[in-house]
Amino acid sequence: MFMSMHAIEVAFATPSLLGECPVWQPQEAALYWIDIAGMAVHRLEPASGAHQQWSVPAEPGCLACTNDGRLIVALRTAVILLDPRTGAQTHVADAPYDPAHMRFNDGRCDQAGRLWTGTLYEPRDRPAGALYCIERGVIRHAGNPVTVSNGVAFSPDNRTLYHADTTAHRISAYDFDLDSGAIGTGREFHSFSQDRHANYGGRPDGAAVDSEGMYWCAMYEGGRLLRLDPQGHIVQEFVLPVRCPTMVAFGGPDLRTLYITTVRNKRPAEELQHYPLSGCVLAMRTDVPGRPDPVYIV
Repeated sequence: MFMSMHAIEVAFATPSLLGECPVWQPQEAALYWIDIAGMAVHRLEPASGAHQQWSVPAEPGCLACTNDGRLIVALRTAVILLDPRTGAQTHVADAPYDPAHMRFNDGRCDQAGRLWTGTLYEPRDRPAGALYCIERGVIRHAGNPVTVSNGVAFSPDNRTLYHADTTAHRISAYDFDLDSGAIGTGREFHSFSQDRHANYGGRPDGAAVDSEGMYWCAMYEGGRLLRLDPQGHIVQEFVLPVRCPTMVAFGGPDLRTLYITTVRNKRPAEELQHYPLSGCVLAMRTDVPGRPDPVYIV
């Protein structure tokens, strides 16, 4: 592993409370992301700085672009479609759990147009969350028990599904069949120390896979991004000017701009003083391009 010194820029300076799930829309040359605590969906055109946002009726956990120009948004209480051209919101399905104790979190589409999103169990005392698959408006339970679901991503050959449990400080890799959407045998991809006193480097949050099959992971409370090879070895580390990055997405015309969402909400005052960019969307140029995000097929 080696430390990489890449320049970090501010892509959007108005802080979100809890920024998450950045997604690049290449036809629009626009970045979408959510503010979970702020209950909002954001859109930015980096070239012009044009920004829009839409309020949603409950905390959004993740979003994805659709094949008809809309967004699918997994809220605490339901899954909806949001049309950024009109602001119209359409109900798709109710959440398949008790929203008093659970909500959707991090998610990503596969190449077949399904949205995979996990849940966050708010007492955070046991792995009562899980992974769900949303396909053509139908939600099915896909297993993979976790306490806080994060880090959903797919290998370039579509044969591996990555899934992190942030509370357990662990990323797992599962055999994946794209045609059927079946999840097979899992293995430990990488585990991180849970000792928060000695050399604590944070815990795995959202992620993305680049064109070389490397897994980029935001380390929450670690102030860094990690790039791991397909065997789970850390090959690069990128230090950030925030303590709590949440997720990454490759964007820009060449897919070599990495957008990074971050957190401001409920962070200690001393931390915010030291890291004033907390909550902003950051950007970093990468040596290797990412891959286009698949869309959800309505």
